[in-house]
Amino acid sequence: MRKKKFPKDSLVIMTELVLPNDTNTLNNLMGGRMMHLMDIVSAISAQKHSNRIVVTASVDSVSFKEPIRLGNVITLNAKVTRAFNSSMEVHIEVWAEDIPSNKKIKSNEAFFTFVAVDQLGNPIDVPEVEPETEREKELYDSALRRRQLRLVLAGRMKPQEASELRSIFNL
Repeated sequence: MRKKKFPKDSLVIMTELVLPNDTNTLNNLMGGRMMHLMDIVSAISAQKHSNRIVVTASVDSVSFKEPIRLGNVITLNAKVTRAFNSSMEVHIEVWAEDIPSNKKIKSNEAFFTFVAVDQLGNPIDVPEVEPETEREKELYDSALRRRQLRLVLAGRMKPQEASELRSIFNL
């Protein structure tokens, strides 16, 4: 039996100031820069959970709900929601804060998947996740559906094999 860890054990909080070099011509944070930061914070979270080297395996739809402006402070929160054999799903939330006006908004949310690897780059088992809070339990329970959808979309699983997605595919 694999060791278990709690989601809070993998929590990573990263804070950045949006500077001119991070923005597009509208003075908003560039999407690529945001994805770069999300990849870093979620990789650190996956490393904390697995105590291993990790590689990014997939990124679920990253949508940009609200623009993040030059001078905003962004806070990225990441933690592992569920672990499978060698893979881990990490949930990331991004908050943007305009400190002078005392306004804070949730700008982004996404799920990244990482695979833990050994020194030769071979996948290696990771600890299971034991959710504690109601939100952690919701994310844990829905992670299998997201995983199966990722695998179907990547062509690594047939739709009829995706037990959690039968209603979506009318099987």
